[in-house]
Amino acid sequence: MTVLDTRALNRATLARQHLLERAALPVGAAVAHLCGVQAQEPQEPFVGLWSRLSGFTPDALDAALTGRAVVRTHLMRRTVHLVTAEDALGWRTRHDAMLRQRVLGVYRSELAGIDLAELTAAGRAVMADGLARSMTELVKELKERWPGTPRRALGELLVAALIPMVQLPPRGLWRTKAGVRNLPLEVWLGRDVAALPADAADPVGQRIVRRYLAAYGPASTADLRAWCGLAGLPAAVKAVRPELVSFRDERGRELLDLPDAPRPGPDAPAPVRFLPAFDNAILGYQDRSRIIDEAHLSLSVTGQRVVLVDGRVTATWTTNDHRLTVTPLRPLSPAEHAAVMAEAEPLAAFLFDGVADIAVDPY
Repeated sequence: MTVLDTRALNRATLARQHLLERAALPVGAAVAHLCGVQAQEPQEPFVGLWSRLSGFTPDALDAALTGRAVVRTHLMRRTVHLVTAEDALGWRTRHDAMLRQRVLGVYRSELAGIDLAELTAAGRAVMADGLARSMTELVKELKERWPGTPRRALGELLVAALIPMVQLPPRGLWRTKAGVRNLPLEVWLGRDVAALPADAADPVGQRIVRRYLAAYGPASTADLRAWCGLAGLPAAVKAVRPELVSFRDERGRELLDLPDAPRPGPDAPAPVRFLPAFDNAILGYQDRSRIIDEAHLSLSVTGQRVVLVDGRVTATWTTNDHRLTVTPLRPLSPAEHAAVMAEAEPLAAFLFDGVADIAVDPY
């Protein structure tokens, strides 16, 4: 079985993530290809798409959100993602059990004894008037029925797990600060969430496997689980395995992939790219060594924005008062420094509508 070294995996990931070359895609198509864009920090998806799409402008994502082609919702790993309307409707039921388990895992003692069906029905009854509500407003209308349960626990269970919800614009629009106001997904989109089939074939899971590999492969089943948070995909992987090709990484792990997906050679040039906080190019794997060194793994879960140099996390970056500052994690060569500056300049212009100060801190 062919062994793919870390650099080969790195280039495959960058190619699938549109980080080797910006793609000429509409926002909706890009979000669909990426299987969603992590979005718990509302402004971060704009940078992620800017780094991946040629000619990207903020109004394109704003239009996708207000036009209901893309929605903000809890899905993979119980985190807020931007996903297409079609994926939100088609994937949500497959994620229901995971979403419940994760909320109950956080609030197990606070939610002990709660009848989930009763709470769901009560929440849906409140939302039946079609009005968007904050989590606090929703729980306030239910508090008398569960007076001893902490409001935060009740609210998170309802809006993140029991009722498929959308976080409505203006939340998530460009340069807009707005609180979270929720509306049931089916109400916002005017269509029903797809039900799982009665048989055990799990076609939804099979589509998720194929889509994940298209955007993240070659990858292991552990990587797949880490990305989506779903434990119950072995049957789906087994069903699609005859369609796939297999590799090994340098640790001997089996990696699965689509046969015709791009796998550039390890010497393919990788331009400097600026990634937003919590970017799935890093978080989409259990083994993140293809893109980030072990010493810097904490950056990927603490909300640090990072810079890829030669395809790997090599610096962090921050913005403050029309100033973009890059902080290297290792010494940069003169050529690398110049390449970082060359990519930082258009990013700063994008973020600040014109000239901004750019600084690269000494290592």
